[in-house]
Amino acid sequence: MRDKLVRETMMLAFEAKIKINASAEAIWSVLTDVQKFPEWEPNVTRVEGEAGPGNKIVVHTKVSERAFPVTVSEFVPHSRMVWSSGMPLGLFRGARTFTLTPVDGGIEVKTREEFTGLLLPIFKGQIGDLQPTFTTFAEALKAKVESLP
Repeated sequence: MRDKLVRETMMLAFEAKIKINASAEAIWSVLTDVQKFPEWEPNVTRVEGEAGPGNKIVVHTKVSERAFPVTVSEFVPHSRMVWSSGMPLGLFRGARTFTLTPVDGGIEVKTREEFTGLLLPIFKGQIGDLQPTFTTFAEALKAKVESLP
């Protein structure tokens, strides 16, 4: 029981799911064209780099003055992409996962970010509640993809 409690207190997660009435290919095309995020995602101001296996991306947002450098640590076309970042020795780590799952009449897109590590209790207050930004991202992605010709 104690082990479970420790694991739960050493993780902070935010998640949004949304059904999009489009093909996985169409959704993937928008998700991986990261430099165009600012055109449709209201919380993103600029993105440097390109989404691809092992690539580095730097995301600039309205949520923080600090830029967020990430590595594309998983890249399964039309299915799953993971952006990872963190400190040495696993002291603090963030992983944002985009998952596309076929559902009746469309694709469910789940975006989840997990923060872990021994320094999480220190950084937790600085992170704040990101849930509204995840909801906004999901809704904006749906609107963008479903408006494509």
